[in-house]
Amino acid sequence: MSTNFDSLSKGHLGTAPRLGSAGTWRSGPKLLLLHGVTRQGKDWQALLPYLDSRWEVVTLDFRGHGHSERADCYLVVDYVADVVRVLESVDATDVTILGHSLGAMVAAAVAAEIPERVSSIVLEDPPFHSMGQAIQGTSWQAQFRGMLRAVHAGGSVEQIAAGLADIDIPMKNGTSRKLGELREPSAIQWSATCLKAIDPGVLQPLVEGQWLDGYNVSSIAKQIRCRTTLLQADPDAGGALTDRDAMEFLVSLQNPTHLRFPGCNHQLHATIPEQVAAATNSVLGAVL
Repeated sequence: MSTNFDSLSKGHLGTAPRLGSAGTWRSGPKLLLLHGVTRQGKDWQALLPYLDSRWEVVTLDFRGHGHSERADCYLVVDYVADVVRVLESVDATDVTILGHSLGAMVAAAVAAEIPERVSSIVLEDPPFHSMGQAIQGTSWQAQFRGMLRAVHAGGSVEQIAAGLADIDIPMKNGTSRKLGELREPSAIQWSATCLKAIDPGVLQPLVEGQWLDGYNVSSIAKQIRCRTTLLQADPDAGGALTDRDAMEFLVSLQNPTHLRFPGCNHQLHATIPEQVAAATNSVLGAVL
């Protein structure tokens, strides 16, 4: 399995050699950015201008996303295995990982599995059980089903965007609204751009409630030894991390930092990048 890596410079996407082919990290504090499901490494672009220039930033496209190879299986544990393999292959140590959604769950598991290589993790709204078996009948399941239909229908980015905008999303009051009414046109367009480069198989375990098979949140939390910062969006504003899941995760950690963002949706790094960057930059004092 080949995973596409790119080095990044503060404020823009660079064209430096991929981490996998470079064979080593350069000097400086290391920051690995892990994107959410259906996205790709370029999803972090809005955050880059706010990151401290001392970070050596590297991002990736997860299996089945962007420019990375397609695979036979897309469970969360498969993405974890890919990141562990790559970090071990380049002998990376003292790495800080900032992960969003899927990337946050992967970051937590990687920190638990190879603690000698991970110095700190910043977890942006990990969905945990919200996108496991608990997804049945929720707006998240409706969204991913609609995305799967749009990907199978194919066509141009504009055609995929039209399919996304037409997805019916159930509301808590028993009504439904179109995704195009809930998202800005630019957000729909970027989501369609990412879906244009995705393997439809990525979405199947999400729709079926099997995505978390083999991933035990409680067990992972008990194995984490590094500095951990949990960023929680507002569930009433479209956040994916429930209060119950947050508390279950935090109770096993050693002196974690827990930051809540009332009124903010799941895409914290896109909507409030300064605050996400500040939480990440605060780790620098411990890793330098």
